[in-house]
Amino acid sequence: MVFALNSDSLTSLDPRVSVPQYDRANVSVGIVHLGVGGFHRAHQAVVVDDLLAAGHRNWGICGVGLMPNDAVMRDVMQAQDSLYSLVTRAASGEESVRVIGSIVEYIFGPDDPDQVLRRLTDPETKIVSLTITEGGYLQNHASGDFDPDSPMVISDLSTPSRPTGAFGYIVEAVRLRRERGIAPFTVMSCDNIRSNGDVARAATVGLATLRSTELGDWIEKNVVFPNSMVDRITPVTAASELQHLRDEYGIDDSWPVASENFFQWVLEDNFGLGRPPFADAGVELVDDVLPFELMKLRLLNGSHQVIAYLGLLMGYRLVHDAAQDPVMRELLRAFWAKEAIPSLQKLQNIDYSGYSETLLERYSNPHIRDTLERLATDASNRIPIFVLPIAQHCVEGGRAALACALTVAGWAKFVEGVDDNGDPLTQNDAHSAELSRRVQHPSGPDSFLADSSVFGALGSQADFVAQFEEMSKLVHSLPVRDAIKHACASMNG
Repeated sequence: MVFALNSDSLTSLDPRVSVPQYDRANVSVGIVHLGVGGFHRAHQAVVVDDLLAAGHRNWGICGVGLMPNDAVMRDVMQAQDSLYSLVTRAASGEESVRVIGSIVEYIFGPDDPDQVLRRLTDPETKIVSLTITEGGYLQNHASGDFDPDSPMVISDLSTPSRPTGAFGYIVEAVRLRRERGIAPFTVMSCDNIRSNGDVARAATVGLATLRSTELGDWIEKNVVFPNSMVDRITPVTAASELQHLRDEYGIDDSWPVASENFFQWVLEDNFGLGRPPFADAGVELVDDVLPFELMKLRLLNGSHQVIAYLGLLMGYRLVHDAAQDPVMRELLRAFWAKEAIPSLQKLQNIDYSGYSETLLERYSNPHIRDTLERLATDASNRIPIFVLPIAQHCVEGGRAALACALTVAGWAKFVEGVDDNGDPLTQNDAHSAELSRRVQHPSGPDSFLADSSVFGALGSQADFVAQFEEMSKLVHSLPVRDAIKHACASMNG
C-alpha cells in the first residue's frame, strides 16, 4: 500500500522509515530559513529535527521561498504538511529513510512578502539562516565587494517595504524590529562561500547603507553574522527517487531529498539572541571557522570544479563515473597535492591529504548518483570563489597552476557546448551569452580571461595566461582524456 506523505499518514508508514517522535503542533518557530533547497533539507533541517526530538521545541523552522520557481515547493509543502523524506546512502550501499519534521511552516515570498516580514519581525524569531547559493550575496566576484549595481539591489531599493531578495527582507525586517524595540536576530549563512557570515554582513550593511547611512551603521554594530562551514553531498532529486520511495517503502512524497551519509557543520559560536544546543546534534562550535572553511572550499569545492567541466567533456554525466576514472583520479590528486593544499595554512590535527582521499571516496560513491551538471551550474560565480584564489596563490608563490589553468581551459571548452563524443552540453549560467561570445572571439582563448568581472587581475598575469594558453591548446588539439594525461605528466614531472 502507498501512503501520501502528510501528518495523518506518519503512523502508517513502513517501520523501516524513521518518523518524528515529537508533537509538531507544539513546536514554535525560532529559525526562519531563506532559500529552502535540497541542501538545507539534508543538512541544517536534519540537525534541527534532532534537537526538536530532544525536546528543544522553540527552534522550529519557517522556510521561505524567494524565487518564482519556489511555487512548486509551496504547493508540495502545503499538501505534505511541510514533511519530506530524507534518503541517505553510504558507499557500501546501505540506505536509510527518515521523515523530517523540523520545517513547521513554509511561506512563498512572491505571494505575500508581508507575511514573510511578519515572521521575520516576530520576537520569537532568533535566527535567520540562508542557503541562497553563491550568486545571491550581491557581490562583485572579481573584487569580492558589495555590488551596489546588482539588479537585486536596485529592485529592493525601489520597493524596500516589499522586498524580493534575501537581503532586502533582512534589512527591512531589522529596520522594523529596531523601530518596534525588538532586538535583531542573528543572520546565519550556510552557503559555500569563504567567510560566509562576513559576506552576508557586507551585503546587509551595504544594502542598508544605501537606504540610510545611520541604519547601515546600526546594523554593523548590533547584528551578528557567524561564519560557518557546511558539507554534505546532496544531488538534485531525480524522478527515480520518488519512484523508489513508492516502490520500496510505500511513500508518495513529491519532494524527497537524497544525500550521502557523511555530514559536517562547523559553526562560529556567535549568536545575539541565543541558539539551540547545536553541538548536541553533531555541529562543531568553534571560535574561528576560517581554517575549516578554506579546507572545504579549496579541497572539496575546488575539486568539484576540476571534475565538472573536464568530466562532462570526456562524456561522463555522473560524478562517481568520472571520479572512478584513473586519469581523473590522477588529476584530482595532483590538483590537491601541487596546488590546493600548498595554498592552505598548516594546522595542527588537520590532515589535508587524508581529507582529500576521503573526498575521492565520497565522489566515487555510486549510490548517490550526483550529476556533473549540478557541479557545473553557475560557473562564472563558482570558479572565482573556488579555483582562482588557488591559482593566484600559486602565481604569487612562483609555482605553476596547471591544474587550475586546465580547469579554466576545460570550462572555456565546455562553454562551446559539445563534448568529445559530439553530444550537447547544457549551459546553466546567468552569463552564458557573454561567455559564449568570448570563446568565439577572434583573439582566441585570451579573450576568455579578459573578462575582469570573473578573473580580476589574474586574467592579465603573464604566468597564468601562458599556462592557460598551454592547457587550452591541449584540450582543443587532443581528446580531453589525453589532454589530462599530458597535463598530469607536466605536473608530476
